[in-house]
Amino acid sequence: MAKDSSFDIVSKVNLPEVSNAVQQAQRELSQRFDFKNSKSSITLEEEKITLVSDDDFKLKNVVDILESKLVKRGISLKALDYGKPQPASGNTLRQEVKMVQGIAQDKAREINKVLKDSKIKVVSSIQGDEIRVSGKNKDDLQAAIALLKKEDFGIELQFVNYR
Repeated sequence: MAKDSSFDIVSKVNLPEVSNAVQQAQRELSQRFDFKNSKSSITLEEEKITLVSDDDFKLKNVVDILESKLVKRGISLKALDYGKPQPASGNTLRQEVKMVQGIAQDKAREINKVLKDSKIKVVSSIQGDEIRVSGKNKDDLQAAIALLKKEDFGIELQFVNYR
């Protein structure tokens, strides 16, 4: 009897790379002429990045700096969830950026539905914040990965534990 092959679909952020990108962005903020004498800053706490700046224009520039550093480090911008800019102390604006870890239940159901509708002979099951996809034929698993890479679910997907 043939043994089933499988892989897991996850959505995780490489936190050490995020930390490195934030440090690079902080360094660039401190060196740029247009941010001299401004109260702009970027801080990282656990899975949340806090951006602070003087006004909307400078806050957008801080976001651009952070995003460019994250992209250079291989972090997908789909993994970021931006909050609304809030007024903070000292006439500044604060914006929180959360990192999305794991696949939400509604997104997992959507991924399962796409796999079922495709008629590829694989079985998918939701296991917490990840999805296990298994099938008898490795070619079917490759087809499932190719199909999911073409679709846009609004989150970054990684395919791990391929066996």
